[in-house]
Amino acid sequence: MAEFILDVNGAQLHVNAPADESLLSVLRNRLNLTGTKYGCGEGQCGACTVLLDGRATRSCLVAVSSAVNTKIFTIEGLEQNGKLSAVQQAFLDEGAFQCGYCTPGMILSATSLLHRTHNPTEEQIVEAMNGNLCRCGTYPRIVAAVKRAARLMPAKGASR
Repeated sequence: MAEFILDVNGAQLHVNAPADESLLSVLRNRLNLTGTKYGCGEGQCGACTVLLDGRATRSCLVAVSSAVNTKIFTIEGLEQNGKLSAVQQAFLDEGAFQCGYCTPGMILSATSLLHRTHNPTEEQIVEAMNGNLCRCGTYPRIVAAVKRAARLMPAKGASR
């Protein structure tokens, strides 16, 4: 076991873990940030998506030791002062979820896209969301939510 200092949702957190333990496991089991979901464990479903330095990343594939000196954001870190992020609000407004299991990963992938591309085309949205699986099949509402979020966000992107 080693001690790591992780920048998670804007806070410096100390955690003891084996260097090769997945970031997903550390977030859920050691830091109690359970919004990041375990899905396939192989980086194929997107349920474990977090932002590493603003980029959508599958946390099940990242060793905790590799996440040191990065800015990690989980679904818990998007809300600020009791206000949902534009992407979170758009997912709610569009009803872009049913069971909700995939929703945190979807929201973080959409947030990453909108940081890079303020007004994405539908094709860019589909490409960015590719690999985030929704077993309930709410894909049309997810695309609508990302389009809505793009309209709600300031031109320079979101703060997260």
